[in-house]
Amino acid sequence: MGNNPFLNFLILNIFANFKKHLSVVGLSIVIIFLLASTLFISSSLQYSLSQSLESEPDFVVQRIRGEHLLPVPSSWGEEISKIDGVTQVSSRVWGRYYSEPKGKSFLIVGIDFFQEQSQKALNKLVKRSNLREFLSGKYMIVGSDVALWLKSHFYQNGYNFLTTNGKFIQLKQFSTLPNESSLMGRNMIIVPIETARKILGIEGDNSTDITFNVPNDDERVNIENKVSALHYDLRVVSKKEIQGAYDRLFNYKSGFFLVLFLIVLLTFGLILYQRASQVYSQEKRFIGILRAVGWSIKDILNLKLAETFIIIISSFTIATVMAYFYVFSLKAPILREIFLGASKSRDIILVPILDFSTLTSIFLLYAISFICAVLIPVWRVAISSPKEAML
Repeated sequence: MGNNPFLNFLILNIFANFKKHLSVVGLSIVIIFLLASTLFISSSLQYSLSQSLESEPDFVVQRIRGEHLLPVPSSWGEEISKIDGVTQVSSRVWGRYYSEPKGKSFLIVGIDFFQEQSQKALNKLVKRSNLREFLSGKYMIVGSDVALWLKSHFYQNGYNFLTTNGKFIQLKQFSTLPNESSLMGRNMIIVPIETARKILGIEGDNSTDITFNVPNDDERVNIENKVSALHYDLRVVSKKEIQGAYDRLFNYKSGFFLVLFLIVLLTFGLILYQRASQVYSQEKRFIGILRAVGWSIKDILNLKLAETFIIIISSFTIATVMAYFYVFSLKAPILREIFLGASKSRDIILVPILDFSTLTSIFLLYAISFICAVLIPVWRVAISSPKEAML
């Protein structure tokens, strides 16, 4: 490198125009940082959603009158299981438990350990725990957010749940769910299904909803229609509808993305204007001198291209590292609340995910725009005569 005149001149030219390049690098870092942070949050949420939906059943059956959910009779599950093509019919018991009026609430989820599907789902969440010990006493498996709340409120020996009949049920903490279990796993409490019925006030063997799977994709629409026709107050929700609801939940911030995109375009426009004006003022004489001392048009373009690539790679690397640290280490303050809202952001953990295709798209968008902004004006000056360029 020390004997290469081109590299020596390139380095000297970069340091000679350090202040000018520093302003461009700083502006580029801000642009890429905002874009990368936004896409890191979006990729993390999409990953968490896909992970939570993997274990979800194909269809959920609910009983609705007006706008209210009613307990589902166990006989509905027997009717659904008799339909050809339906597998893994199971009852679920879940609901919100409020520790105080309009205060902290937990998601109570009842697990039926006699159902194979429920056992597999729980074994994935609590791999190192002895479930027999869990069934032997009155225990609960809690999310990390619940564990912190119990500890901060000095519930060392367990928590007393007040049932609808005025009695208390004391449950001890058995283990804690991993943060990556699901989007709402941090605020979840898992208990045996009979205990969940008592806490939530669901009588008999009724359930909150019934789930079932349809292995054959071609039969899903037909079976969904058959199940919907069983009862007038029955509603069938498919996994695709749940996915759509999740998408709508996070896509309502699309206006923010549009504003951000317009800001990026405006900033790139300023960069284009800045680079073009610099060529026709300060750098025009510099290019004319290079042409006069024998530099070819190709040599000048190679010099500016190498200089531009150094700026692009430096800006992109610094901004991407800063965005990754901001989102996954600092938990994306401010921007996280813009995406999710202040009330929802605490229940959702951002799992570190790198979407290389998205990063490549950002790099190409930034690099191509920058290269065009530099090379086109430089080429226009370089093809003119040295005397004209230095005027």
